Amino acid sequence: MTSALSEAEPLVFWLDDKAAPSPLPPLAGAETADLAVVGGGYTGLWTALRAKERYPDLDIVLLEAYTCGSAASGRNGGFCDASLTHGFANGLARWPEELPVLERVGRENLEAIGETIARLGIDCDWRRTGELTVATAPHHLEELASEAAVRGGVTLLDQDAVRAEVNSPTYLGGLWDASGTALVEPARLAWGLREACLELGVRIYENTRVRQLRSGLLSTAMGSVRADRIAVATNAFPSLLRRLRLYTVPVYDLVLVTEPLSPAQLATIGWQRRQGVGDASNLFHYYRLTRDDRILWGGYIPLYYYGSRINPALEQRDDIHLLLAQHFFETFPQLEGLRFTHRWGGVIDTSTRFCAFFGTALGGRVSYALGYTGLGVAATRFGADVMLDLLYAETTERTHLRMVRERPLPFPPEPLRAAAIHLTRHSMSRADTNAGHRNLWLRTLDRLGLGLDF
Repeated sequence: MTSALSEAEPLVFWLDDKAAPSPLPPLAGAETADLAVVGGGYTGLWTALRAKERYPDLDIVLLEAYTCGSAASGRNGGFCDASLTHGFANGLARWPEELPVLERVGRENLEAIGETIARLGIDCDWRRTGELTVATAPHHLEELASEAAVRGGVTLLDQDAVRAEVNSPTYLGGLWDASGTALVEPARLAWGLREACLELGVRIYENTRVRQLRSGLLSTAMGSVRADRIAVATNAFPSLLRRLRLYTVPVYDLVLVTEPLSPAQLATIGWQRRQGVGDASNLFHYYRLTRDDRILWGGYIPLYYYGSRINPALEQRDDIHLLLAQHFFETFPQLEGLRFTHRWGGVIDTSTRFCAFFGTALGGRVSYALGYTGLGVAATRFGADVMLDLLYAETTERTHLRMVRERPLPFPPEPLRAAAIHLTRHSMSRADTNAGHRNLWLRTLDRLGLGLDF
């Protein structure tokens, strides 16, 4: 495994792209705006773009601490899932009475993303490939069958059928969703949204960290913005609204990308539909093909650091990347000898209900959306529209949803937070190796509707 990783650059594959735009200048001086957006990831970019589409006359400023799309939005797996609830099962457990509406709205949101990409001509390899969830342990088969029994639009596959889709000796069966997921090049999507915002007149300042939000005034190192309304889209990073800081925790996810597969190597796997794949374990892997036939392989061990620490040094872990490489070749032994070219990590924000939540502050002049829990590539557009609904007092189908009106329970403070997270991860790992049996800790979290969805 070490030799397969020996030449892997500690770089994000998606960001290591000649198409990357040059950074925009930082804010210098005092400005005013109708709407200020804090954060240049998907949530912030969609908010600025949707605001211009919904209210064309607004004067909008967007402030980004680094460069747009450089954090989770530019380094994820590129799975653009229609689900707004982090999967059907989570939505069914939490909002069963409105799940049909949530599923429909999620599909409409996914369609709108594809339409926007086509209309704007964003070159991000958008493909409606669907997604395959594979069973790699006997108890997964029962779990997937139970989901298929209550969920429409999916097909349960036996061992022969799933291996005909993607050939791995580890697969025992699978669940095939042909239309609910698209794959996308995540950084290029962010850069395309950034360019669209600029063309519509949004003023974007990069390398501009907001230090304080007070009474409609955003303060930075070299300037300030006074705005009538503010949308906070910082997600995994500490919120400017301090009362929200216990509602999410930052978790690191690590990723590998291979060199391009030859046609002969790809033929040993099949993968004719090029769908996204994830296994049905609690600690799961996700993987997909890139435009040039590399395999992106990520997931499995989520990493939380005491005190919700975020640091670029945490994006590289030799032991975890080595373990991911080992799992890769266990899944695809026919690719022995393939090398990895990129290795990286990124931080996502997770909430105790496993999906995004929304709200307002400062008399309704500030809105926020956060807690996407690693499934935000598509849901961020929905979150942007919710924030605008709330800021501009729009009564919509979205604002009537209980999922939108409710907030999750907060995480406990340290040291209980770290202890609970590590105990949860350990328990989920034990469940994976014990036929899915959930111990007392996990069963207690289930009853309370709490936990982490890794």
